Amino acid sequence: MTAPRLADALASSRVLFGREALEAAIVRMAGDIRAAYAPDDVPLFLTVMNGGLPFAAQLAFALGEQGLDLQFDYLHATRYRGQTSGSGLAWLHRPATPMRGRKVLLADDILDEGHTLLAIKQWCEDQGAADVRIAVLAEKAHDRCVEGISADHVGVQVPDAYVFGYGMDYHEQGRNLPAIYALGE
Repeated sequence: MTAPRLADALASSRVLFGREALEAAIVRMAGDIRAAYAPDDVPLFLTVMNGGLPFAAQLAFALGEQGLDLQFDYLHATRYRGQTSGSGLAWLHRPATPMRGRKVLLADDILDEGHTLLAIKQWCEDQGAADVRIAVLAEKAHDRCVEGISADHVGVQVPDAYVFGYGMDYHEQGRNLPAIYALGE
């Protein structure tokens, strides 16, 4: 069996948000996030790998322009492992920075049903984080989100379809596309 090809997916997909719209959404989010912290706060900025990387980088620069200093770390927890539907959570890397008493800002690509983000948020709280906020580039529009999770800061709303690009993958491909696409039926 051959691996799915990104070119085939792109041929049957449509652009939901281009680079300019996404960058504008990230700048707007940075202003909202800056307003949520005190002037002397230095949140622990946790990038959820791999999907959160492109968004988190853009958001970190936008937050710097807003005057918010950050301490960086990352984590890698996933349910998808290259598939288009989730399975059990796998921790591939946990942050090394102590969280006790810290304000934590999680940056991820998408809030879909929320299983992964809920587990990550609860883990941060178990580590003693004083406050855990969630920033996602995209939030999927549906009513299947697990209880107890929501994003504090959202860039764009996407339809209830398989989406990829700008960090989100199509069978581990296309994360570096500068737009968000919806896979065709």
